[in-house]
Amino acid sequence: MNRHSHGPSKRPTLSNEELDPALTEVSRKVIGCAIELHKALGPGFGASAYENALSNDLSDEGVAHSVGHEFPLMHKGKQVGTFRAGLFVDNRFIVWVLASEDEVSGFERTALRAHLRAADLELGLIINFHRRRLKDGGLVRVLNPDKLESLRGSDEYDDSPAEAASVADAD
Repeated sequence: MNRHSHGPSKRPTLSNEELDPALTEVSRKVIGCAIELHKALGPGFGASAYENALSNDLSDEGVAHSVGHEFPLMHKGKQVGTFRAGLFVDNRFIVWVLASEDEVSGFERTALRAHLRAADLELGLIINFHRRRLKDGGLVRVLNPDKLESLRGSDEYDDSPAEAASVADAD
């Protein structure tokens, strides 16, 4: 039997320049607040403590957001349930706050992407405060390909670490 091995295919990523500048600016504010929060508290606390602290910091920065925002979950035009966003920022994107020893998993990325599709949002961030440094795997940007396909003409996007280094040096 002859098997052909194909190397891992890298799906194209969407650069910050291709996103709406207002969305990019607000996401950078969130990332900046998360980095400063992580510098102040460090790893080791529960996700709810980080979510509350991040909410306070976003309020201090004048970033519109809500905590625990409920979205309807629709199927074939009927509501079949709801889902909750940890933080819903600027009526534009979802932020999930984690405090896990594990790396952000593919399942978490896929689940957030499903939430983005259901809410018809372009962007989500996963912030894992249990990392030694957020820029080392603690910040992940997840895109909704259904919402963003017109920017590239493709329905395949890759998740990429959020650009923490562009907001602050190192935490």
